[in-house]
Amino acid sequence: MKVPQNKKIYFASDQHLGAPTAEASMPREQRFVSWLDEIKTDAAAIFLLGDLFDFWFEYKTVVPKGFVRVLGKLAELKDSGIPIYFFVGNHDLWMRDYFEKELNIPVYHEPQEFVFNTTSLLIGHGDGLGPGDKGYKRMKKVFTFPFFKWLFRWLHPDIGVKLGQYFSVKNKLISGDEDAAFLGEDNEWLVQYCKRKLETKHYDFFIFGHRHLPLEIDLNKQSKYINLGDWIQYFTYGVFEDGNIGLKEYGKP
Repeated sequence: MKVPQNKKIYFASDQHLGAPTAEASMPREQRFVSWLDEIKTDAAAIFLLGDLFDFWFEYKTVVPKGFVRVLGKLAELKDSGIPIYFFVGNHDLWMRDYFEKELNIPVYHEPQEFVFNTTSLLIGHGDGLGPGDKGYKRMKKVFTFPFFKWLFRWLHPDIGVKLGQYFSVKNKLISGDEDAAFLGEDNEWLVQYCKRKLETKHYDFFIFGHRHLPLEIDLNKQSKYINLGDWIQYFTYGVFEDGNIGLKEYGKP
């Protein structure tokens, strides 16, 4: 991907819109939409790294109610010619083709490699990667198994969505409450994942979400792991500019 000199690439994740209630998350949605509106002037591309919604399940003809402000803003930016890339997280892993058909935004379910000018990156949400996290990994296999998704789709949306929203907030394996504390570099499983990837291939940057912590960790002299934080407590995002990536907090200079 060629990035013009006067342009930037932006990264954000873990907005969890809809949690704990639609009313409580509305100020966060408005703040995120304001950020999208501000960056459109110099954005060469926007990467959303998952958990935009606290719960998302696509029936064949129905999607969850709400989120019109953020969906409308994404449609506006995409229609204006700004590329947008979406990576599903553990809260919106049931996403199918709504974003692709309605917004023309590609959706990825696994980490992907990108090259910006000469800078190489591995980008993803981050859930289920690396050692540990075994409880979530088992649960994810169940949630993504086609038969169980087919069974859930038979629930009326009024029941299915409400049930999903309840468990999304209450279940710590899904909600991410256990991901809010720094474990130390040696125990951070995404750090371990990145180091293992470097054994077979070089990347300048690894960009992930999911941990709800803004982190910038040097893996070696040439590679860095960045976690984007969230839009619940930190309101942080990543910016690629002039071959480097750093974290910023929206609302601070």
